[in-house]
Amino acid sequence: MGEDEFALDAGVYHLNHAAVAPWPKRTRQAVERFARENTTRGSQHYAQWMQVEEQLREQLKTLINAGSADEIALLKSTSEALSVVAWGLDWKPGDQVVISNQEFPSNRIVWESLRGLGVKVVEADISRHDDAEANLIACITPRTRLVSVSSVQYGSGLAIDLDIIGAACRARGVLLCVDAIQGIGARPFDVQSCQADFVMADGHKWMLGPEGLALFYCRREHLASLTLRQYGWHMVQAMGDYDRRDWQPADSARRFECGSPNMLGIHALHASLGLLFESGLENIYEKLSRNISYLIDILIDTGAIILSETQPHRRAGIVTFAFPERDTANLYHHLQANGVLCALRGGGIRFSPHFYTSAKLMESAVSLVADFK
Repeated sequence: MGEDEFALDAGVYHLNHAAVAPWPKRTRQAVERFARENTTRGSQHYAQWMQVEEQLREQLKTLINAGSADEIALLKSTSEALSVVAWGLDWKPGDQVVISNQEFPSNRIVWESLRGLGVKVVEADISRHDDAEANLIACITPRTRLVSVSSVQYGSGLAIDLDIIGAACRARGVLLCVDAIQGIGARPFDVQSCQADFVMADGHKWMLGPEGLALFYCRREHLASLTLRQYGWHMVQAMGDYDRRDWQPADSARRFECGSPNMLGIHALHASLGLLFESGLENIYEKLSRNISYLIDILIDTGAIILSETQPHRRAGIVTFAFPERDTANLYHHLQANGVLCALRGGGIRFSPHFYTSAKLMESAVSLVADFK
């Protein structure tokens, strides 16, 4: 199962799953069915739509090995989920947050926004990949309240050993927050093994879903301790009892969902995750790892320098490369003009195939790289 599940036009070389992924055919069909039903029947079957919502929570629970679907919230984005954590914790002046120096802006700006509360952001240098975990842990002090790190760095493609970080945080009484947008769907993720307190990831990258819908995991013991900043009808325990005057937040992660759910996105992501589970999460990782190895080999044959992580256990689905004597920006525009979807990241050009990406597609894209002088 793989390539036949997608319908990209000829001449489109999609190597940009680390940005926005194409939908599988089944996802388009799910959206079409939902739109047709909404057009012809209105909300007559809303109860069935809610069943799909609950099924999606169960899928996400299984995807990250959470203890319960009650720990799963459906939010708009990784950034929103990070903000829920950052502005939900009870900070004290002098508290510290440790991040890495390679984080995507979402996992830096949100913590920097706390400076007015006296919170200090400490950046660990993870440029030397073999020392990444040690350098993150070395930045933890008695003032450290939380470590927030991406499971896979968006530019370098470095996969952090979260089990090591999680054990260190637990031993020191420090919270662990994981931006998993570049990992979930590309490689197995186990929230219990890494002992993360909070995990967030949009569905529009490696999960092959739509933009505007994200997983937010909050460990059960923290559900009631995060101060709520958004309120509405959907986040209360007695949801649907509109005449009731007293209210309290839901005792599940639904407390972070203030308003109406993104039902269109829910149907789409539910379908996309169905493909991942049918394909097998371990199988996806193995196929993607083979694709990355192949892509690295054929890029090196063109004279490219690989800037991203090359060790199999240290990577997910990202290959970033450059040439010493070629203008990277011009090469990027050349590729874009010829149908290669990629990105300028990490000091080079970032290719990010998925498990279904064919060798033929990668070869065609790399031939366009080689043709540019």
